[in-house]
Amino acid sequence: MSLQSFLLILTGVLLNAVAQLALKASVRDHGAIELGGGALPVAIELAGEPALWLGLVCYGVSVVVWILALSRVDVSIAYPMLSIGYVVNAFAAWALFGEALTPMRLLGIGIIVLGVFVLARS
Repeated sequence: MSLQSFLLILTGVLLNAVAQLALKASVRDHGAIELGGGALPVAIELAGEPALWLGLVCYGVSVVVWILALSRVDVSIAYPMLSIGYVVNAFAAWALFGEALTPMRLLGIGIIVLGVFVLARS
């Protein structure tokens, strides 16, 4: 895999991670959103959240970047690289939202990192 291809994949992964974190930030103060009649007022309220729009824009840009990456790399290599996003999000959620990084989660993150390393070397 070329450096350019890897950077495209990494950019797509990071945009996706930022999108997830932004969406979480947009709903953080709302608690669990119930489906049904109460969802519409919450959706209208969330439409005014800048973090929601940041997340949606990041998703849109990540799709374009991902298409560029897939035009250069086999999907069997590129798709598993999305796992890097789990690692980024786990640490970012810990830092930004105070989410737990338990020993089992850290072990899982280590396994993901090892798996991505093995995949990238194949």
